[in-house]
Amino acid sequence: MGDPRGFMLHGRQTPTRRPVPVRLRDWKEVYEDFDDNEVQTQASRCMDCGIPFCNNGCPLGNLIPDWNDLVYRDNWEQAIERLHATNNFPEFTGRLCPAPCEGACVAGINTEAVSIKQIEVSIIERAWEEGWVRPVIASKKTGRKVAVVGSGPAGLAAAQQLTRAGHDVVVFERADRIGGLLRYGIPEFKMEKSVVDRRLAQMEAEGTQFRTNANVGGPADEEGSIPVAELQAEFDAIVLSGGATQWRDLPVPGRELEGTYQAMEYLPLANRVQEGDLESSPIDANGKNVIIIGGGDTGADCLGTAHRQGAASVHQFEIMERPPDSRADTTPWPTWPLMFRVSSAHEEGGERWFSVNTTELKGTDGKLTTLCGTKVEMNMVDGRPSFDPVPDSDFELPVDLVFLAMGFTGPEPGSVLDQLGVELDARGNVHRSDQWKTSVDDVFACGDMGRGQSLIVWAIAEGRSCAAAVDRHLMGDTLLPEPVRPTDRPLT
Repeated sequence: MGDPRGFMLHGRQTPTRRPVPVRLRDWKEVYEDFDDNEVQTQASRCMDCGIPFCNNGCPLGNLIPDWNDLVYRDNWEQAIERLHATNNFPEFTGRLCPAPCEGACVAGINTEAVSIKQIEVSIIERAWEEGWVRPVIASKKTGRKVAVVGSGPAGLAAAQQLTRAGHDVVVFERADRIGGLLRYGIPEFKMEKSVVDRRLAQMEAEGTQFRTNANVGGPADEEGSIPVAELQAEFDAIVLSGGATQWRDLPVPGRELEGTYQAMEYLPLANRVQEGDLESSPIDANGKNVIIIGGGDTGADCLGTAHRQGAASVHQFEIMERPPDSRADTTPWPTWPLMFRVSSAHEEGGERWFSVNTTELKGTDGKLTTLCGTKVEMNMVDGRPSFDPVPDSDFELPVDLVFLAMGFTGPEPGSVLDQLGVELDARGNVHRSDQWKTSVDDVFACGDMGRGQSLIVWAIAEGRSCAAAVDRHLMGDTLLPEPVRPTDRPLT
């Protein structure tokens, strides 16, 4: 490395978040600019560790020590070449990925990990500013056509790789804009949608076609529906990348009361306001008492959104116990560490309650007014967690809005899956062979639709590998990279 003593000389630094009172007045991304000189200093902390476990911690196999060294040496243009060699969309992962690479960083064994995620996003933003991100045009067309159903990160990665391999690729999206969860699930304050739009412009310049309001397998009498048979007749291969959009519900009395919504009923409306489609959200937390059930990233997205809408109070519930402040013994290096984390949304306010379970929702005249819950204690029964009520710990809270952010159980049943007749696995996900093939000829699946709910970095990795499998299926061989297999699992 350029400075073998960098990790001893410099501490970990990341960008400063804009002051809370300032950022709550807008929907812009929360971080201040991070000077390139400081990025180079942080890159110097990448130690000459011999075996870079960060490579394995990243499903994409990002060449992290390589581009850290290039940044330190002020060779940013080569750095983006090495970064793009493994990652189609570092501007997405650099903002949204929780950075399992940092959990596997060797420096993190006994000090703070290298700020890999910040260096990554700094490289790609510098590349956009300098004009180094250009369309990559296939040198030869194959004459083969591929349909990609779903425009989230997995579908976009597969589409870009297949387009660059010379195939004619069309991405079908049932929503009115391309991007999937990137577009309507991620709040503007975490990633402004101009970041998505500029990458889509590059993909269109490369030859990828996008069709919105195109519901593949939808009801025959619905405008925009496209029969699966039509795609099978027109395309040589189909890639299913529709995600795991079947949300987990809350089976308690009162669930039907007005004021109880799924996170993905709430978040897209706030994004549509920022897109200019709506003057205000039909589900507005302004002046309301809000409770968010679910302590993960989606819950934090609801939290930050409610803050910006002017909620009177916000509680976020998590059924699990509060994690320790530092890496738990149950998740030793180089696995992803279980530990207490504070996102920008948590920093903005609200109360986080752990080890609580909602037992009932109450209301008046069909409208939500009260949440009933209890403290719980987790016990393991036959290797599985059981959450047992703590005696005399029942409570009630006044509430106007409840947002359910408890994760997703798999792809939505019906529509395209039923029309194709693809086989599902025991978890309800699309079954894939080791070559990403479904049980239906010429149909492949990648991302959360086959893997189940997971990280953006896994979606991109699966999209890249699936593209290689499709290319091999169509052409007999492939030069496209294959970072992961369908059976790969993270280090947990």
